[in-house]
Amino acid sequence: MESVLAFVIGVAIIVVGLALSIGLHEIGHLVPAKLFGVKVTQYMIGFGPTIWSRRKGETEYGVKAIPLGGYIAMIGMFPPGKDGATREDSTGFFRNLVQDARASSAESITPGDEHRAFYRLPVWKRIIVMFGGPFMNLVLAVVLFGVLLMGFGITQASTTIGTVSECALPATSERQACEPGDPAAPGAEAGIRPGDTLVSVDGTAIDSWTESTAIIREHPGEQIPVVVERAGEQVTLQVTPMLSERYATDEFGRIVTGPDGEPQTVEVGFVGIGAATETVQQPITAVLPMVGENVRAVAGIIVNLPQRMVDVANAAFGPDERDPNGPISVVGVGRVAGEIASLDDVPIASRAAGLVGILASLNVALFVFNLIPLLPLDGGHIAGALWEAIRRGWAKLRRRPDPGPVDLAKLMPLTFAMVVILGGMSALLIYADIVKPVSLF
Repeated sequence: MESVLAFVIGVAIIVVGLALSIGLHEIGHLVPAKLFGVKVTQYMIGFGPTIWSRRKGETEYGVKAIPLGGYIAMIGMFPPGKDGATREDSTGFFRNLVQDARASSAESITPGDEHRAFYRLPVWKRIIVMFGGPFMNLVLAVVLFGVLLMGFGITQASTTIGTVSECALPATSERQACEPGDPAAPGAEAGIRPGDTLVSVDGTAIDSWTESTAIIREHPGEQIPVVVERAGEQVTLQVTPMLSERYATDEFGRIVTGPDGEPQTVEVGFVGIGAATETVQQPITAVLPMVGENVRAVAGIIVNLPQRMVDVANAAFGPDERDPNGPISVVGVGRVAGEIASLDDVPIASRAAGLVGILASLNVALFVFNLIPLLPLDGGHIAGALWEAIRRGWAKLRRRPDPGPVDLAKLMPLTFAMVVILGGMSALLIYADIVKPVSLF
């Protein structure tokens, strides 16, 4: 019963955190819009039917039934169309999309407020308004990662021995248990014990586990002195690393994969010891690199999104397993949060750190995803404003008449297609997270 309650609490924390993230995102749009004089008629969290709302001044603030996003309604999002502006549209459906967008934009402008339309803002102000939302998510991600790294700390390998293997098996071995006839692991043979702390390896003082691993890998077949601290005393042991097939790793300790996606192996020195982990608080200088790493990871997922979605579909409707590093829906995020919160054998601080990490990563995802240069995302409006600046600058350079604002209403057919695609991907991810969820444990 307690684990079920903890699961529910974990899900609730993520739901509230996501709602706050969305709310702050929309405040990032709302504040600069009002500062620049744009009339904002609505500030809403969610979509669909309104659950609660209250009007303050000229703006209605409220919450809607479907908590999958939010929006602010600014008057005059699109400029009036020129005569014949939609003649190039090939079908009545697409023509109506463009005309409806222009009509809705024009109807939102009440008499006397024409100068407060969004499209009348200078380009740089429009960019600030549209970038304000993703920027708030970036700020929130930095704050949350700061809390995670500087407050809770991160789990990392220590210089203390956590495990000592009895035998030496190749990294690609299908079995993990030792059997009679398997070669003894050099570490156990030399007398290394769990709980020993590495002091030096081959005469080099050890400050991190990666330093010891690098030295051991470079000395296969050579006897090297290993000094450990045991029960307050230093003990010198003679260890001869054996040549063994191990997985290749990069500078961050991650397994390197080849073009076929399979892990690559190398033959290096092997002792058969594993590090004990410890939670270490990080300096403030570690926060921005962590945010940058997450931004790159999310960008990589988005770049490869078509293939990622194919993999999700194959897993949802076939025997394939879900990629734990692939895209998941809000349902999947909630499930993972619930699993973290309901772990009985993990300290509360570690569970709280896990939830903070999820919220931080969610805000990075909101930041990157909203900057995709396609409508209806914020990045689409930013790209349109930048194109307008280029077009007007080019006309001025060539001493030609000002071409006026870019008519983004023409892109409504593309916007409609994007909405359909995003809706389809969301439905697929939600279905996959129900029938074959991602599990971290």
